[in-house]
Amino acid sequence: MIAGLIGGGIFAFGARRMGALSTSGAFAGTVVGTIALAAGWSWGILLVAHFIAASALSKLGEKRKAQRIGAVVEKGDRRDAKQVLANGGVYALAAIAYTLSRTSAWYAIAIGALAASAADTWATEIGTLAGRNPRSIISGEPVPAGTSGGVSLVGTIASLGGALFIASGEAMARWPVPFTAVVLGGLAGAMADSVLGATLQTQRWCDVCAKPTERPVHNCGTRTQRIGGLRGFDNDAVNAVCSGVGALVALLLS
Repeated sequence: MIAGLIGGGIFAFGARRMGALSTSGAFAGTVVGTIALAAGWSWGILLVAHFIAASALSKLGEKRKAQRIGAVVEKGDRRDAKQVLANGGVYALAAIAYTLSRTSAWYAIAIGALAASAADTWATEIGTLAGRNPRSIISGEPVPAGTSGGVSLVGTIASLGGALFIASGEAMARWPVPFTAVVLGGLAGAMADSVLGATLQTQRWCDVCAKPTERPVHNCGTRTQRIGGLRGFDNDAVNAVCSGVGALVALLLS
């Protein structure tokens, strides 16, 4: 835990300095990193690999993505504490449970959650760069880039890439979880994220710009109004459920 605290703190605040994390995100990242490394070096390395890949993809075509989705998404590339915990909370809880019990089932829960987070992140970061607007996973109608619940062929392929990335790392670490279970868990989590994003996630509207958005205050400065979804069920909550679905599917398939 001491090694995790030192290593996780250095890495998290280094990421803050590079603009990948906010101050609250750096503190949350330190906590998650400490917990992961306490469970074992492979736990920490897999978490760091996921974060580095996600951060690198967020910088890919950064200006173009900001132009396409800046008015839609609620938060930018600097991940805050809620985002860190939404994407890494299930993994951290599994690490705690494994540290206390040494039961192998927690490997499947942890890696399934991480694969789901990676699959969703890769789909978003790479799919956003695609030329055409995505389509709603529910209605099939075109939606603005960055809209939760929007899917595209490029994004779906990227989602598979994210799941394969985590599954490959897990295989190299020789974790006792079938490769296919990790991949399918990741894809299931990303799919759940899209479905919940299109149905239950809070949907808002800017009257001045006459455009849908996830932002309580639109980039034009106008306070938006809720037009659908559950109150308070934002993208962070959806991401947390996404991780949980990935964990459950990977566990069942293991």
